[in-house]
Amino acid sequence: MEPLTKTETSSQRADRSELVLTALDVTKSYAGRPVLRGVSLELHAGERLALTGPSGSGKSTLLNCLGGVDRADGGSIRFKNRALEALDGDGLTEVRRRDIGTIFQFFHLLPTLTAAENVELPLQLNGVAPAERAERVHALLKRVGVLGRAQALPGELSGGEMQRVAIARALAHRPAVLLADEPTGNLDSRNGAIILELLRELSDETGTALLLVTHSGAATHICHREIHLRDGLIAGVRDKDAD
Repeated sequence: MEPLTKTETSSQRADRSELVLTALDVTKSYAGRPVLRGVSLELHAGERLALTGPSGSGKSTLLNCLGGVDRADGGSIRFKNRALEALDGDGLTEVRRRDIGTIFQFFHLLPTLTAAENVELPLQLNGVAPAERAERVHALLKRVGVLGRAQALPGELSGGEMQRVAIARALAHRPAVLLADEPTGNLDSRNGAIILELLRELSDETGTALLLVTHSGAATHICHREIHLRDGLIAGVRDKDAD
């Protein structure tokens, strides 16, 4: 697979020391049951961070709070020096739409749109001009290896192909942070390994930070650091060699 062109990635090649996301003592409860009990972390440009832990440890809840999908009950979450807790609903929507890309375990492609149209959708929502939309869609589908399936509907794609399209869609608007919730959980081991390598390569090429929720040991190997959650608290932090 060819790397993205310089034009595609120039706006993404950030100083790797740049702090893009900070969480400080984040708490969250549902129906009076604490799920997050005070979690703090930092994420830098180009960094890949794995969130691990048993089911119910708070991984997906933390991911939703960091991505502005859920509101934390307490603590602070800062995204590029913007405090998410200080933003209204429209402000949160703008941050999610412009600066955050999300990849899901079950792909979440719109079934009535082609692969190319799914990738183009976030660009339309952000008001990108048609010519630039077409250029970005073509480059991304080529990069993730599914350009030949551009006109296929999701129901005509394999699981691995759907996840490749979902990755292209998540990167289309050139986000600063990519949030991935068990992105290989619905794939066989071969396709899972291919997707993980693709995420590693794309993160390196674009400078996009990756926050990866996973149960997979293989997924942690592409990350620079691993944070292990248990009962809503950080139970351990490990620096890893991602090479």
